[in-house]
Amino acid sequence: MRHTTLPLRVLGPAFVVIASTVGAQTKPTIAQFLSPASPLELASAKKADRVAWIAYERGMRNVYTAAAPSFSPVRLTSWLRDDGTELNDVSLSDDGSAAVFVRGSAPNRQGWVANPSHEAQGMERAIWAVRTSGGTPWRVAEGAAPALSPDGRWVLFVRDGQIIRARVSPGAPASPSDTGGGAPFIKQWGRQSTPRWSPDGSKIAFVSDRDNHALIGVYDVHSRRVDFLAPSVDCDGSPTWSPDGKQIAFTRRPGVPFGLQTQEGTGGIGNPSGPAVAAMAGRGGRGGAGGCAATAFGRGGGAPGAPGAPGAPGAPGAPGALGAPGALGAPGALGGRGEAGRGAAADTTRARRAPGLYTATFRGGYTLSVMVADVSGCPTATPKGLGTDCAARELWHNAPNDRVFAGINRLMWAGDRLVFPVSPPDDEWDRYYAISVSSPAATPTMLTTTNGLIEDATSAALSRDGKTLYYCTNANDIEKRHIWAVPTSGGTPTQISTGEGIETSPQPLASGKQVAVLYFGAAQPASVGVVPVEGGRARLIFPTLPKDFPVAEHVTPQIVVVKSPDSLDIHNQLFLPKDLKPGERRPAMIFVHGGPVRQMLPGYHYMQFYHWAYAVNQWLASQGYVVLSVNYRSGIGYGRSFRNAANTNARGNSEYQDVLAAGRYLQTRADVDPARIGIWGLSYGGLLTSQALARNSDLFVAGADLAGVHLYGNSLDSTALSYQSSAISQIDKWKSPVFLVHGDDDRNVDFAQTVGLVQLLRAHNVYYELVVIPDDVHESLIHSRWIDTFDRMGDFLKRFVWRKEVASAQ
Repeated sequence: MRHTTLPLRVLGPAFVVIASTVGAQTKPTIAQFLSPASPLELASAKKADRVAWIAYERGMRNVYTAAAPSFSPVRLTSWLRDDGTELNDVSLSDDGSAAVFVRGSAPNRQGWVANPSHEAQGMERAIWAVRTSGGTPWRVAEGAAPALSPDGRWVLFVRDGQIIRARVSPGAPASPSDTGGGAPFIKQWGRQSTPRWSPDGSKIAFVSDRDNHALIGVYDVHSRRVDFLAPSVDCDGSPTWSPDGKQIAFTRRPGVPFGLQTQEGTGGIGNPSGPAVAAMAGRGGRGGAGGCAATAFGRGGGAPGAPGAPGAPGAPGAPGALGAPGALGAPGALGGRGEAGRGAAADTTRARRAPGLYTATFRGGYTLSVMVADVSGCPTATPKGLGTDCAARELWHNAPNDRVFAGINRLMWAGDRLVFPVSPPDDEWDRYYAISVSSPAATPTMLTTTNGLIEDATSAALSRDGKTLYYCTNANDIEKRHIWAVPTSGGTPTQISTGEGIETSPQPLASGKQVAVLYFGAAQPASVGVVPVEGGRARLIFPTLPKDFPVAEHVTPQIVVVKSPDSLDIHNQLFLPKDLKPGERRPAMIFVHGGPVRQMLPGYHYMQFYHWAYAVNQWLASQGYVVLSVNYRSGIGYGRSFRNAANTNARGNSEYQDVLAAGRYLQTRADVDPARIGIWGLSYGGLLTSQALARNSDLFVAGADLAGVHLYGNSLDSTALSYQSSAISQIDKWKSPVFLVHGDDDRNVDFAQTVGLVQLLRAHNVYYELVVIPDDVHESLIHSRWIDTFDRMGDFLKRFVWRKEVASAQ
């Protein structure tokens, strides 16, 4: 059998030899390319010009801060081991005196926190805090997603559907309730979520989901009482406080109709199971929550990235998570179609069309209201027999049959306006809109009139006075990202960050004079910078690059647009070696990103793995390869039509033709040896790597498949479209060697995908080299393992692409 299994340490000496050879050639190592500290996320204080960020430096993760006017970076924590312990969710108290963050990875489906360094006692996920003036950080409580009080004294978080409070105070005597132990701080029926402090810290708003309806609760810190805002049979969510703390705005959608109810009954006339329970059972009983959670994005189909509600007529649900059971829209996945679930009782067409049975609207035919409650008008005492509640008024509602605003699920209160993002189905780009609180118009005001990607919640932020929305977009520069500003009252957006770089994650500072950003360049790894609000280049404040970081070895990627066989334009970045001579033909490598909702850029990337992947592509170019990074269809950055291209993944794998077109393009270049082309990628990039090797070993002579998917869904029926779209359907044609890497605690792509592929490679006598990493996740948490992985990958590619060796049994 032609394969090699590579334990993590066995081949160490071999790679010492390789590294020495590279050094003799004065070529930089991958360790040098990955040596700078990288800021991963950024936060700012509301009442002080101070920022904080998480930094990753050769596997050591720490919290940093900087304050005006000098913005000199200060490291606040001293975790100096490459042990795989993640840090995230950093936030600052209003005055900037305290920073709170989470240490430890998210648990997997079994509740297991990743333990990549194999600690005998296991690992935990806990909330930590540190003073920005210095001192030792301290553990606050076991938990995650902390909501820090404005004064920095308390954090709220959710555990088992209830709200927990813990004291942020080092060394002080504390009761169990002060450290997140004991009884919940706010304990109510249902599942509590999204606790939100009022601006003065005297009240807490939260969502109380009761399956078929949901309420907005308000807890008064002084009276210790919970009031509910205009309780109803409907689904309320997204609470946001007015700047003065006197009002709360929230969204309201119709409650869950009979046809979508999924409660498990206890029997008897009054407690039957919901009619949709049978539909869920018929579809395997997996795929997402029912009730208000399943209908939060409108009736029928599913929320983006979530399965559709069972039995609901309407638009198809989006595919599930990559590599998860029933993933990628495979047949049988809950929400894959908007029709009644298999296994459910037969339903008549008349019943399904009956108003209010499977679909729900408010009287008048609309499906979403924005409500406003005057919290200062809540009752001071419980009215006899009526419970505690506060009145709310409908500020605005969408139009009947509206498809633009039905999906509002996040509100930001900005002065007299409510600002929110939407994803209009007939618009190529996501947008931000605003509604006036004092005089709402029937149609909200579009703020982001620029045509470009606004990727997620970290891409937009309000100025402290609420008058300006800052956002990150690729408008007017489709291959990059820059910071723009627009008045929340409406007007013409202006670009404020200038220069040749890439700027993301805007964080307006309290003085209103500057915006902190994450900055990236073709030869400048991730950095923290500040940009003047009147516009200009970012002033970089972190990090200081190591002396041996190979800045001069970087090349500026060229944008190359390749036509796919169906005439779709595919944008790519081309890395040409600096020592390439006229008439010389070099081996080439294709890189395919994961996701697939990603876009590679002509500079260092804002996501951690793709930051490394860009560095690897630069390293490969410095080693002499021509490298092409492919932005295939179903990725982001080029509009909704490109993102939602037809027949992708399990529905036909149409994106592979873009990868194949990129390979054919390289074969036509005068500086590429058409017989020496390889490919590499992680996750969905690993999926496409395996597709390339299985379908076109005649073109791709070798590849590195890191944590890839090899079977869409779970059907092994050779006539099924999902199976035909999978790499393993072409295993008989797979001839090229492959380098495989996978951690067996992967939460994105089941390790079973690699287990199953290896059995097929063995059976078909295909040469492979394998690295299995026990207890590690989708993207390894240990820096030294990345160095080892990329060194091994480089050696593999040197043998099978550069030298084009013939694989032999080992």
